[in-house]
Amino acid sequence: MKSYFFLLLIMMFLSIDSTAQTTSYPKVLTVALDGSGNYKTIQSAIDAVRAYSPEHITINIKNGVYHEKIVVPAWVTNVSFVGESKEGTIIVNGDYSGKFMNADTVADKTKFGTFNSYTMYVHGNDISVKNITISNNAGRVGQAVALHVDGDRFEMENCNLLGNQDTLLTANDTARQYFVNCYIEGTTDFIFGNATAVFQNCTLKSLVESFITAASTTQQQQFGYVFQHCKLIADSSVKRTYLGRPWRAYAKVVFMDCEMDRNIRPEGWHNWGKAENEATAFYAEFNNTGAGANTEKRVAWSHVLSKNEAKQYTIENIFKGWKPAYGQGNITAK
Repeated sequence: MKSYFFLLLIMMFLSIDSTAQTTSYPKVLTVALDGSGNYKTIQSAIDAVRAYSPEHITINIKNGVYHEKIVVPAWVTNVSFVGESKEGTIIVNGDYSGKFMNADTVADKTKFGTFNSYTMYVHGNDISVKNITISNNAGRVGQAVALHVDGDRFEMENCNLLGNQDTLLTANDTARQYFVNCYIEGTTDFIFGNATAVFQNCTLKSLVESFITAASTTQQQQFGYVFQHCKLIADSSVKRTYLGRPWRAYAKVVFMDCEMDRNIRPEGWHNWGKAENEATAFYAEFNNTGAGANTEKRVAWSHVLSKNEAKQYTIENIFKGWKPAYGQGNITAK
């Protein structure tokens, strides 16, 4: 009798082990507010993804306004988020730096800071986002991030990033990030951080007279921000906007083949009140057009690339061998 139970126990363990080995994970998940998909929230779909998936996962998101604060953790990798439409698939949250994190402000006075004010935070590598609007609707209350990315090989195509101050945080000095056919708006420093990032065919809209970029590129990085074939526009009330200022001393920003509206200030760049930044920051332009593109009155410490210098700004050189799947996939100077 003991032998019988022993054999039965062994068979049960073998059965469990076999089941575990053959567990299959879905490659496509659908999120829909109306319950017609696999999940009703984006975060619940993310939480269901296999950690460090060896296979690519697609999370399709149906149209709707998703009031969520989303985190893609480091162990969620190799995932595409695809909205049904850019105009109809909206993720929105309203946290901002200085806002109390809890309702009981007497017992807990903890507040949000810039880095956790995000609507969506992407920490995992090999993440892509397409056809989605990501918004921080806190208003003009200070730093309020819509999208915070510090994952490597991040791609975003045909998306809207809406906010005011600090709309897009491109973090992590070892990260490579690519934005194509996107609309990004904000007030002050609305594209900021230390990642190596390329923006192609994007529209950047300044909502007030302030600064578009605040790069914090490190001294070790060869490239910082590269904008190509982008349109720089502004609200009708905006007359004078800086292209950027150095959040850190070695900021690097280049605008190539872009169309600049008349709101761009003749001097172009600002040193953030530190003259020493002028010797370390690298701000350059090449072959831009429009009323704001004239470089004759730019600050003396900025640069105009030669044609040979501009040819160094290729996807292969900038991203060190990584070629994004979306967009043109390359930069070629005219």
